[in-house]
Amino acid sequence: MTKTLSDRELTGQPDLRKARRTGPDRTWLPRYVDQLPPCNSTCPAGENIQAWLAHAQAGNLEAAWQVIMRDNPMPAVHGRVCYHTCEDACNRKHMDTPISIHAVERLIGDTALEKGWMPNVDAPASGKRILIVGAGPAGLSAAYHLRRLGHEVEIREAGPMAGGMLHFGIPQYRLPRNILDAEIARIEKMGVKIVLNHKVSDLAREKAEGGFDAAFVAVGAHIGRRTDIPAMDAGPILDAVKLLRDVELGEKPMIGRKVAIYGGGNTAMDAARTALRLGAQETIIIYRRNREKAPAHDSEIQDAIDEGIKFHWLSTISSVEGKSVKVEKMKLDEKGWPQPTGEYETLEADSLVMALGQDSESQLLQQIPGIEFKKDTVAVNDQMMTGSEGIFAGGDMVPYERAVTVAVGHGKKAARCIDAWLSGRRYEPAAKNKAANFDKLHSWYYTQADPSKETQLKGDERKSDFREVVKGLSTEEALHEAKRCLSCGNCYECDGCLGACPEDAVIKLGPGKRYKFDYEKCVGCGACYEQCPCGAIELIEECSLSQSAR
Repeated sequence: MTKTLSDRELTGQPDLRKARRTGPDRTWLPRYVDQLPPCNSTCPAGENIQAWLAHAQAGNLEAAWQVIMRDNPMPAVHGRVCYHTCEDACNRKHMDTPISIHAVERLIGDTALEKGWMPNVDAPASGKRILIVGAGPAGLSAAYHLRRLGHEVEIREAGPMAGGMLHFGIPQYRLPRNILDAEIARIEKMGVKIVLNHKVSDLAREKAEGGFDAAFVAVGAHIGRRTDIPAMDAGPILDAVKLLRDVELGEKPMIGRKVAIYGGGNTAMDAARTALRLGAQETIIIYRRNREKAPAHDSEIQDAIDEGIKFHWLSTISSVEGKSVKVEKMKLDEKGWPQPTGEYETLEADSLVMALGQDSESQLLQQIPGIEFKKDTVAVNDQMMTGSEGIFAGGDMVPYERAVTVAVGHGKKAARCIDAWLSGRRYEPAAKNKAANFDKLHSWYYTQADPSKETQLKGDERKSDFREVVKGLSTEEALHEAKRCLSCGNCYECDGCLGACPEDAVIKLGPGKRYKFDYEKCVGCGACYEQCPCGAIELIEECSLSQSAR
């Protein structure tokens, strides 16, 4: 078995360092490796973040954009609405602060829209036609990737505009509609046909009549969940999803001066913040658990607090009578679950907005033999195909985390699975390299670098209208942020190994081609390894290094 020395073994245990013999009796040899950066490994859309950041570092934003577009057709959208798990995993956080990857992606996406860039598409026409049901993020992503693979694609959307929950679930203060519409228009310009106001109720019939070779169902979770609450002469009880949808369509729901929101997810935060912008003078969020257990992202909760929204944590609604909302106080048990206390209080509200989660509409698949359901979702195999041959599903339709970037990743995977199925193959994703964790880096090489920070409208400034709250970085700021990338696990040709080798055993192959080792000269001293900042060199036992690796 091949054995390598970890950084901890090399630097933390002197006996192993002393045992590393060099010269004719060498015990270890260096080898260049490519490892998986943590940002890449956690991106639900599968972006090669490190690669496009490298182009951005060099100031080539169009090249960076083309790399993003291999995996994600809407970078300007994602730079605004993605919850950037890549930043949570960024190794830079162990030194100072994570790279603001989403802000750099936003700048790149916005620049592409300003300059009218188009993705490189050179696949020949396949002669195959695919029907996609739903023009939300999963459907748009699948259509985009299928089109890049040479297929003819038609999306049929029940609503009056494409975008799905991007339009009807994310308010404009987070995602300006001109940005969303422009990225959708680019997908259409590539040749994807989008038919609006067309609800597919009989998928099998429409698939057959349209001569489609496969179908991908990506209907979003637009149905708000309900719960039984005794209500007598209550004011308006609204559904959060419908509230957001009505506002998007230009309507102004009658919510009154005081609004109560029941729920603790991101939709509850959006509904509460939207209520303020509709003129509510007081908005209260009622949730049965505490802030730490709330499903909403903490940044969303903080934005709501900054805008003056009040929270009643550990509370559940018992009944509603007129404008009085009776809530029972809860306490968390040892497992973190809320338990009733028998203590009550009464809150005043002109309207109550229910934000208890959403379900998908799966009725169009109910009559198709072989398809299995899990509550409101559809069972799919590892190829994203349902139990009916040629019918695939993804996004909110399948039992997985519901988020925009996850849906876009589903669309990409579904497109590759459909493409493989159409040619009688299985889609097999490429093997992943080993993770480039922080302990594999030599962080002494890097210097501290203050991050570029996005600015926001202040709480009092932003709650009276739907202007975008977060302001993006300038080009200069975004390039500075990109340069903070550590290139974890992958060589970026810093020449550290070249300069450190005492035997001239490192051979530089030219710009972009990196290096190779001359093992006839190498004495196994490990100087190259110790000088490599990004962990792109490992030491391996002499007897384990095959002739082919040399």
